[in-house]
Amino acid sequence: MLAVSMPYRQIRADYDEESLVVYQAFSRGIAEEAVVWGKFGPSFSRTRMTWIKPSFRWMLYRCGFATKPGQEHVLAIRISRSGFEWALRNASLSHYDRDVHTDQQAWAESKHRPVRIQWDPERDLHLRPLEHRSLQAGLSGPAVAAYCDTWIREIRDVTVLARDIHTAVREGRLEEAQALLPVERPYPLPEDIATIIGATRDPSR
Repeated sequence: MLAVSMPYRQIRADYDEESLVVYQAFSRGIAEEAVVWGKFGPSFSRTRMTWIKPSFRWMLYRCGFATKPGQEHVLAIRISRSGFEWALRNASLSHYDRDVHTDQQAWAESKHRPVRIQWDPERDLHLRPLEHRSLQAGLSGPAVAAYCDTWIREIRDVTVLARDIHTAVREGRLEEAQALLPVERPYPLPEDIATIIGATRDPSR
């Protein structure tokens, strides 16, 4: 059986018709407050850029399976698809990309937008980099306010899940670890958004 080529830049997420799940990791105080309130409370800073990630494996990499200081609690945050797509439409890439921007000046002029997009190597269960990329979006200013006040539908603490996967990987139970991962499917991007964020259209790339 031939391996399926993964598009180089593709958003994969746990989503339904109206919402999708993004992940963030925080200290205990911020996370517990958010879970109890169902939204971010005063411990969460709205003045800093906050990064949301649709890929659970990339979140596990970023927080070291919920072991890094200040990232000991992993949250699954369900947000509206309309909010997520607004963020992508109001985004600029964190780095100049000649396939997306006409020139360096065009990229510089886009940097006033309130959202930053990074395409980082997706990770396997051992947190090793893969050839294809995963998206993370950095929200600032009005994007943070909209995220906190309008987009969020539900907040769950999935720290135990992260640690269970870590244990299974350490013990060589990779099939079990894989089965524990949330099911993430290719997210159906509108054409204008795909252009803005430089998503791959040709699956062979």
